[in-house]
Amino acid sequence: MTTTASTTAPMADARALGLAHYAARGVLEHVLARHGATFQQQIALRAAVTADAPRTPNDLVTEVRGSLKADPSDIRATLDELLAKQLLVADGAHLRPTDAGRELIAAVGAETAPITARIWGGIPDEDLTAAGRVLALVAARANAELAALAA
Repeated sequence: MTTTASTTAPMADARALGLAHYAARGVLEHVLARHGATFQQQIALRAAVTADAPRTPNDLVTEVRGSLKADPSDIRATLDELLAKQLLVADGAHLRPTDAGRELIAAVGAETAPITARIWGGIPDEDLTAAGRVLALVAARANAELAALAA
């Protein structure tokens, strides 16, 4: 009697999602540490750098909170850190990224690009499409649960 080994992919669940998130975040945080930046600083700075128009502090707090689900006071403290590091600058009621802020985002992107390519490379398009659908659904449901909890 012969048996054939078969490998089956693990079922996606909250633990698998969390492990994947923290593994990828760990890679990014390693790169950010070399630049003296934190994950939350990078998220806030990226929001300012990629904005179509200058953003108010409240705009940035809202956007970062939507992404990280972080406490608004923590996000405001992060914006203060970015101002102190001169990665953001106040311009009237708006915060604008400085050249140094743009350069940091570009440098982190350049350093992480080859790592990202190794992590994501070779995954079939149909798997990425299916994963994208599932992750979008999970995010929408989790956001709905958060809204219900906050109500």
